[in-house]
Amino acid sequence: MVSRKVDGRFLQTLLIVNGAIPALLLGWDAWQGQLGTHPQEFAIRTTGSLTLIFLTLTLTVRPLMEWLRVPALIGLRRTAGLFSFFYALLHLTAYSWFDKELQVRAIVADTLERPFIFLGMAAFLLLLPLAVTSTRAMVRRLGGQRWRRIHWAVYPAACAGVVHYYLLVKADTTYPLGFGLAIGLLLAYRLLRRRLHRHRLIEDPPGQIRSA
Repeated sequence: MVSRKVDGRFLQTLLIVNGAIPALLLGWDAWQGQLGTHPQEFAIRTTGSLTLIFLTLTLTVRPLMEWLRVPALIGLRRTAGLFSFFYALLHLTAYSWFDKELQVRAIVADTLERPFIFLGMAAFLLLLPLAVTSTRAMVRRLGGQRWRRIHWAVYPAACAGVVHYYLLVKADTTYPLGFGLAIGLLLAYRLLRRRLHRHRLIEDPPGQIRSA
């Protein structure tokens, strides 16, 4: 497939606008008292779903770039990853505020007692260093190889997030299973690509850092 020239700044702007809109709408609806009969549950579940959506998008960027031969797409990966962390932070904040009234002891006890809370916390803690090391300065400071090892944590974070969601919904598991299938396929692709790369059957595009 012939490489296509795409305006990376336009794609970034499009992603930023579409990433911010759900948070703005959620904030507006909360301000207007229009979150339904169970506003706390709605806020928690919405932010959790958005976290998984942007996590899946983050993992999809590189395969799309390689299949479509559009190098400008790679710039979207960091933005999507930061949005996934942003919504994970909102998700944790909503849970801590609405469910536990910001009581640290209650949050710790709930984390240790309930497996799905433990997995959600684990996913957030795995995403935290990825957000901190997402800048170009951190890539240079850490070095490409070390940076790649750190950012492989996105896969266990995504898996933990999916299981967290699955255990939470209990009855209708359509969405968590859908996320699980998508993330599983993306992980399989990355592992296959890594194996082929080791055997020199494929090469990375010039100037690109291999990563999750």
